[in-house]
Amino acid sequence: MIVPSVRGRILDDVGTPLVSNHTALVVSVNRVLVAQQADGGISVLHRLAKLLHMNYQTLQQKIRLCAPGVSQPCWQGSPYQPIPVDQQASDAVALQIMESQREFPGVTAQVQPVINYAQPYSTDAAQMLGYLQPITPQEVAQRHLPETGFSGVDLVGQAGLEYEYDRQLHGTAGQQVLSVNAAGAVTAIHHQTPAVPGDTLVTSLNAQLQQDTQNALAQAIARAQAEGNVDATTGAAVVMTTHGRVLAMASYPTYNPAVWTGGLSTRQFRNIFGTRRGEPILNRATQGEYAPGSTWKVTSTAAAMAHGFSAAGPYSCPGAVTVAGHVFNNWTASNLGPMSLHQALVMSCDTVFYQIAYQMWLRDNPHADLTANPHAPVQQMQKMELAFGFGRDTGIDLPEESPGTVPTRQWLYYYWKQYKSYWCRHGRQYGGYIQQIEYDNCQSGFVWTPGQAVNASIGQGYVTVTPLQLARAYAAIANGGTLYSPRIGEALLSPSGKVAARIRPPVAGHLPVPRSMLSYIKAALVDVVTQGTAAGAFSGFPLGKLQIAAKTGTAEVAGGQATSVFASFAPAGNPEYVVVVMIPKSGEGADVSAPCARQIWDSIYGLEGHRAAFPGGRAPTQLPGMSADGAIIAPAGYARSK
Repeated sequence: MIVPSVRGRILDDVGTPLVSNHTALVVSVNRVLVAQQADGGISVLHRLAKLLHMNYQTLQQKIRLCAPGVSQPCWQGSPYQPIPVDQQASDAVALQIMESQREFPGVTAQVQPVINYAQPYSTDAAQMLGYLQPITPQEVAQRHLPETGFSGVDLVGQAGLEYEYDRQLHGTAGQQVLSVNAAGAVTAIHHQTPAVPGDTLVTSLNAQLQQDTQNALAQAIARAQAEGNVDATTGAAVVMTTHGRVLAMASYPTYNPAVWTGGLSTRQFRNIFGTRRGEPILNRATQGEYAPGSTWKVTSTAAAMAHGFSAAGPYSCPGAVTVAGHVFNNWTASNLGPMSLHQALVMSCDTVFYQIAYQMWLRDNPHADLTANPHAPVQQMQKMELAFGFGRDTGIDLPEESPGTVPTRQWLYYYWKQYKSYWCRHGRQYGGYIQQIEYDNCQSGFVWTPGQAVNASIGQGYVTVTPLQLARAYAAIANGGTLYSPRIGEALLSPSGKVAARIRPPVAGHLPVPRSMLSYIKAALVDVVTQGTAAGAFSGFPLGKLQIAAKTGTAEVAGGQATSVFASFAPAGNPEYVVVVMIPKSGEGADVSAPCARQIWDSIYGLEGHRAAFPGGRAPTQLPGMSADGAIIAPAGYARSK
């Protein structure tokens, strides 16, 4: 019989528990002893279900053994193991069971460690934390786990940090070797191996900042809906150091992970996984893929400067340009006159980037057949986009990350092959707008056209990114060109409190541009906030105390409202943090995501009447400690969130 180990805790950067263990009264059923009753235990289970205010059928399902064809809930463990049916029993319930063993033979009520999701912090970080479920025999094989160390009794991480650090958090299960008689009753204990508790995971998350970020995101979405954008129901925000440590990561909508502790009902399952409630199980910061809009123009600027385009220009910024027979509009119909690349970023002039993208397309495609060749070299603009870390996983310590899309010719070719039959069935040469696009895609959707190059240069068309990818790219601009694989985990503490392992964000690459170019781009991003597209959103903000560099983005969506995007870092002179917000179907970046980011910056530094998440704006550099009795001690100068 397996003796489960006490699972390790998950803490924030100052020791605030996000997931912990606490003792509770657990009611368990020994199905062998219950089945020995004259009526097979039916009356015992009916009395127990009534006492626990539980449906009799639900109780039966919890104690039935899992087998092929038997759906959850069911018991994965040993048939001789007491099966928990209520992990939060009241004193009164426990007392009645213990004092009435004649009425409840085979039922026990004992104090046991159970998982506790600290509120409100675990709900604010639900997607990052993940959840636990009993392990199945298939998972034991898939994870190459020792069969003696894991069983259906064990809870293992199924998502998020619980999955990523499951081996360290889990500890080592104990074991009892028993003798049973023909009736299934235990007659002797031959050998016992005690369980070893798991390590504690200290994260770089700050519980207060996580809560503030989640609230700011929810409020921004609510404001967008109040202004008529009723389809704005989801979004994400990321706060990260410029060297890859995640301080907060909000995904909306969210849910309370405590629902997993008692087994999900069908309704709860639908609420968490269903699209009707916004699929809150999804971590939109790492799994949501959105067009980045004009925040993408930093990659286009870098590509242009790296391939001989003058930073000074001048470049014309008309209200529209014609490229290969198609008209492409700027965000404003006005002609903004000649400008440099610096000014093009500040004013977010689409037509400047259209013209540059077309010229680069002409350089890359001297022969017509090259545009349709999936094996042709990656184009210069796309090389830069890939170098910024887009189109691939960031390598964060979370499972199931989305890679986003950098549409190379090879990608386009295989995308066309996947959807060609659909486009050819539904496309109409003289049909509606969408039907005409489908008709064109059917005929030549594999060709990398000037129009696709133009759209991609401003972060639209087929281009998609995750909020975390965008945060990582802006962190690389801020730190001088280094791409990191972000980390949420910061250290592992042994059960005695000693540091078992440090966790550091590994270097994933370097931007292929000189520091002088990054300085040029950073200077333009500073002016975006003071005199450009974000100036209105930061009107009245104490820029004298905190200078912010940023870029707004408004990614148009056919037939719907735009995705609002804002990417920023600060302090601009010596950047420490990055804040990125993406809210689909909500409107313009300057109107929705930028004010949300402003609120998050207020929370980091304690500006405009907000409480500072970090004293003096400095995240802790020391780990929380642990006393001899297991109590967590915050680093000097910091206090745990309450």
